[in-house]
Amino acid sequence: MYIEQYLNEEQDPKVVEKLLGKLKDMLTSGEVISYIAVQKKPAITLHPDCVVITTKRIILCESAKLGLTTNFEIFPWQDVKDVAFKEEFFGAKFTVIPQNNENLTVEYIPKVQARKLYQLASEALEKKREEQRLRELELKKLATPPLPKPLPEESSSERKLKIEEEPFVKANAEPEDEITAKLKKLKLLFEKQLITQEEYENKKNDILSQF
Repeated sequence: MYIEQYLNEEQDPKVVEKLLGKLKDMLTSGEVISYIAVQKKPAITLHPDCVVITTKRIILCESAKLGLTTNFEIFPWQDVKDVAFKEEFFGAKFTVIPQNNENLTVEYIPKVQARKLYQLASEALEKKREEQRLRELELKKLATPPLPKPLPEESSSERKLKIEEEPFVKANAEPEDEITAKLKKLKLLFEKQLITQEEYENKKNDILSQF
């Protein structure tokens, strides 16, 4: 894994290289590291903490036991309510605000890196919120019966032909199955990964209960 792409704002190369060695075994399928911020205290920082942003989550990395181990606080984007940062005389404080837990803050993040963290994290949260909005909209559509389509105007000859063919049509056409249509649309949403497995199963059970 090349480290040059993570050294845009003068991050410590040795710290980044060591951290990437640990992170490569933690990444899931399709997950990509977007940015790494490295703590820099006013004095010499032998074992700095780090903040990592990926396409799927934000990771706070706390150095422990003189740098021999690392404690990871991991938050998938759907579990993050917001992020914030505050610039101070020495660096900045970067804070993760989870949905259900206490806020977590990493201090002495270089100001440029803190701004970049905030920018990328805010973009990831906006994207996740938009995905959630679209998912809820699609689920709402499934729960709402469709409005009947207006019939086009017919000429007298067309009405006469329709009356003559109506018995044949009634005998051969199957009634429209609204529940089947809803199940097909729900499965399509799941296959496009617009809803989770849990949402798919719950909504499917709701639709089947309408029998």
